[in-house]
Amino acid sequence: MSDPTVLTIVLNYKTAQMTLEATAAARTAMEGLPGEIVIVDNDSQDGSFDIISSHIETAGWDRTRVIQSPVNGGYGAGNNVGIRAGLSDGSRPDYVYILNSDAFPQPNAIKLLYEHMQAHPTTGFAGSYIHGEAGDRHTSTFRFPSLYSEIEGAIRFGPVTRMLRKYRVPVESIDETAPVDWLAGASLMMRQDVLDQIGLFDETFFLYFEETDLCRRARKAGYEIIFVRESIVMHLGSVSTGMKTWTKTPAYWFDSRFHYFSKNHGRAYAILATLLHLICGGLHWIRCKLTGKDRGVSPSFLRTLASHDFIALFRPKTPQIGE
Repeated sequence: MSDPTVLTIVLNYKTAQMTLEATAAARTAMEGLPGEIVIVDNDSQDGSFDIISSHIETAGWDRTRVIQSPVNGGYGAGNNVGIRAGLSDGSRPDYVYILNSDAFPQPNAIKLLYEHMQAHPTTGFAGSYIHGEAGDRHTSTFRFPSLYSEIEGAIRFGPVTRMLRKYRVPVESIDETAPVDWLAGASLMMRQDVLDQIGLFDETFFLYFEETDLCRRARKAGYEIIFVRESIVMHLGSVSTGMKTWTKTPAYWFDSRFHYFSKNHGRAYAILATLLHLICGGLHWIRCKLTGKDRGVSPSFLRTLASHDFIALFRPKTPQIGE
C-alpha cells in the first residue's frame, strides 16, 4: 500500500518572484513526501503565469506545475481551483497543504504536519507556528468570533479585555501543540476526506473569514483543528493584499464579516454583532478623544461598518459557491 499523498497549493496574485521563492522552500520541505506542488495564478494579468511557467521549465522542477484561474475570485476561490485540479494524473491527494505566496516553510515544516495528520485520524486540519522576518511571532491561532468578541475587540479597554479574555479572537499564549477553533491559512494542511465531507472554501468570501468558516464546518463535523508548534513557517504577511499599508478597510472585509456572522448565526445575530461593535467602538472613540490616544482604526471605520451592514441586511442572500 502506497503512502498517503500531499498536494501543496501556492496561490499567486501578482507576486511571481516571491511565489517562486516560496515554492522553492516548499519543494525542499516536500522532499521525501509523496505528492506534488501546484501553483495557481489567480488571474494576475501581469505575466505571472508565463514567468512562473518558464522558471519551472528552465529550472527543471519536477512534481511542480502552474495552472491558471480564469478569474480572480479571491483567496478561497483560488485555492479551490488548486484543490479541484488534484494531482497531475487526475487522482485525488490524501492531504491538501495550502501555503501563502509570501510564506517560507522550514525544511521539516510540511513533514511535521503530515506526520501529525497520519498519527491523529480525528485531526481535520493542522497548521504551523508562524513568525515574521525578524523572528517575531505572528498570531495564527484563534477563537471563533462572537458577540462577546465584538465587544472586547471594539471597546479596547483593559478591564473589559480581562473580563472577556476567554472570548478574544486571537489566542496568543499557546506554545505547544494543541487544539484551537481555527488557524490562519498561511500554512495549513487539510485532510481531503474532510473536504469531501464538508465542502471546499465558501467562495462568497473574497478575502478574510474564509478559513474561519471552513474550520468551523470541520469542527461541527467532529474533527479537530490542531496547532502544531514544531512546524515553523516564516511569513512576510499581506504582500498580495497590501493590508499593512491600508488607510481604509476595503469593502470586501465588511462583506466577509457580515457573511460570516449571518451564515453561521443568522442575520439577526449579525446585526446585533454590528450594533454591539458600534456602541463599544463609539465608547472607545470617546475615550481616545478625551485622552488623545490613537484609536488604532481608520477614521471612517465605524461609519462604514454601520452603512455597509444596513445595506447588507436588505441584500438577497448570496449563493455559496464551493461548499
